[in-house]
Amino acid sequence: MLRMDKSLVVVESPAKAKTIEKYLGNNCKVVATYGHIKDLPERTLGVDIEKGFNPTYICLPKAKKVIAELKKYAKSAKEVFIASDPDREGEAIAFHVAEELEDLKKDIKRVLFFEVTKEAIKKAFQNPTNLDQNKYDAQKSRRVLDRLVGYKISPILWKKVKTGLSAGRVQSVALRIICEREKEIKNFVPKEYWTIKGIFVDDKNNILKAKLEEIEGKKINLGNKESADTVVAELKKCKFYLKNKIEKPRKKSAPVPFITSTLQQEGVKKLSFSTKKTMTLAQMLYEGIDLGEMGRQGLITYMRTDSPRISNEAIESVRNYIKEKYGDEYLSDKPRQFEGKKTAQEAHECIRPTSMELEPEKVKPYLTKDLFALYKMIYDRFVACQMKDAEYNQTIYEIVDRENEKFLFRVKGLTLKFPGFLAVYMDSDEKSDGSEEAEEKLPTMEENTQLVLTEILPEQNFTLPPPRFTEATLVKELEEDGIGRPSTYATIISTLLEKEYVKIIDGKFYPTELGCTVSDLLVQGFPEVINVGFTAQMEQKLDEVEEGKIKWNKIVEDFYKKFVIALENAQKTMANLKKTGIATDIVCELCGKPMVIKYKNGKEFLACSGYPECKNIKNFEKDREGKIVIIKQNEKSGKKCPECGAELIIKRGKFSNFLACERYPDCKYTESIKLDIKCPLCNSPLIERKSKKGKTFYGCSSYPACKFISNLKPYNEPCPECGSPYLVESTEKKMPIYKCPKRGCKFKKTR
Repeated sequence: MLRMDKSLVVVESPAKAKTIEKYLGNNCKVVATYGHIKDLPERTLGVDIEKGFNPTYICLPKAKKVIAELKKYAKSAKEVFIASDPDREGEAIAFHVAEELEDLKKDIKRVLFFEVTKEAIKKAFQNPTNLDQNKYDAQKSRRVLDRLVGYKISPILWKKVKTGLSAGRVQSVALRIICEREKEIKNFVPKEYWTIKGIFVDDKNNILKAKLEEIEGKKINLGNKESADTVVAELKKCKFYLKNKIEKPRKKSAPVPFITSTLQQEGVKKLSFSTKKTMTLAQMLYEGIDLGEMGRQGLITYMRTDSPRISNEAIESVRNYIKEKYGDEYLSDKPRQFEGKKTAQEAHECIRPTSMELEPEKVKPYLTKDLFALYKMIYDRFVACQMKDAEYNQTIYEIVDRENEKFLFRVKGLTLKFPGFLAVYMDSDEKSDGSEEAEEKLPTMEENTQLVLTEILPEQNFTLPPPRFTEATLVKELEEDGIGRPSTYATIISTLLEKEYVKIIDGKFYPTELGCTVSDLLVQGFPEVINVGFTAQMEQKLDEVEEGKIKWNKIVEDFYKKFVIALENAQKTMANLKKTGIATDIVCELCGKPMVIKYKNGKEFLACSGYPECKNIKNFEKDREGKIVIIKQNEKSGKKCPECGAELIIKRGKFSNFLACERYPDCKYTESIKLDIKCPLCNSPLIERKSKKGKTFYGCSSYPACKFISNLKPYNEPCPECGSPYLVESTEKKMPIYKCPKRGCKFKKTR
């Protein structure tokens, strides 16, 4: 039984509970809720539209034991402190815990801290506050809006396309952004253009490679080979000299400390982590790590923040660290403070180390490889933000023809004069100051130096379409557009992948046919809802709810008035793709009409759009880029039947494709289709098979003598590290990779 003089402290995470428990001592009992204890019901709307859109929260089945434990300890506690995370979701947890303990008539206080350290926790418990109704209302309005959109639109997709699909207020806008970029790429028409570079040599054999930038004072514009050849012919007749030598200092500014979105972006670009992985690791660093004799400590401040602000204490600490480790010459002239967007919560800080004494190398023995990489990146960037800018010397040479000065070549060089913050941290996409500048010293030359054009290098180029989004660039796009909140981006991306609306190939997003179809239907049916501007505006209104400027149910009511009209129209007018199918560019070879994708029992197949007049159907698979590959029936294999000499044809069986004699049933010879990959146990060929549930696996052709199986598709390339005869296709945090199947070998590479 808990003594009456003890206090109950409630947090959402057992890791966080473990860390703060040792700071609070024996006078407190710390209990973790393991996340939310309440949510809207799964099988009903859970929102009373007629009564102010009030949500009906139910206790989650997984939380019943936790709630009973909370009540048991709260009953004998003198007071209750709720120390869930200092954001909207944390506030919702706090309110739901308070609701469950309401009958006990206990003094319930809210404590807020942004780093799990002894000092921060002590200060928070010395200055408890009340639960924040406005912050909870902001979370409640977001949850209700998301439920209305998802619960009302998803059934329309089930009816019109296929069951199991989902729509979301923010998720569907993110999908639209990806799909519209794909349309831009497919509709892009490359435009030819030519560039010309020249190799110049002076009388001391110094060599310069410069690019032709201007002709008669105008920027070069060569649209075809003929125009390039004309210029090349003229250049061959010219003599050149160095007309201008321009030297000037350049600076590269120190980086801003991390906020959630920039941490996710750098995690993708610098560490090849998915956004989900970055946030999972950051949560672990925030909640606390066992550091041996140093005890359990939180290593970073709260990782869900859109404010780059730094506390005065942290600025003083990092500047002292720079002074001691690098010297005064590396310390910025004055403390740098950073401003966030207007929507940034100024109570929050940037993501930074909790203590400068916990240097990455000092804590490395207690961290996994990935935790260390992320912590070091956060630590180094925070140090860099208070260091001097990097200083460069830039040199520009302008070369012209001596007779008419018609042609102007230019070359830029950049040399590092003082590294400043670069001594500690370099961005993943760090470049010299300009795309055409080489970070190398140009040979020393003076103006009017005679130059000989020894080689002319014309090159054909084509304009490029906009690039596909990576996780990093999608996060940046969503943030710049004001879509969602950085703390939700990892979940949005995970949902798009899980629903097979998009694929990630070589780190880039490719929408699937299903994704594009769903996006088009939603945009046509709900143009105001699945809209970048509208979604960004809604985020601003949620901020206003948190600031107490507007009532939460007012924004829900205003939204629903228009939404319900769109729902009625969509029910009537949205195309029924269950009947018509999803369009493809494949033509039926029997009647010439387009083939469409249809679904039956959850499986895709191709059917002629001319049905019922034409009943042609085909099975298909998709290659790694999501393109349709038709599975040919009775295709000739090029092999002869060993029993009768007739052709062996490829047949599709229940559990695998196989070879069969074309003279069946007169000749019943069959054999498995063997892969050109050897079994690692017995050296027999591997074959592809299917389980009774339709899942593909790979087994040894010598079964049952050899029982080797693999659920991962083999790839015919030996491991360069351990010599395994093949690699396997896999994914790591949604990223497609090839990896070595041999236990203990950690080789992997991106697909």
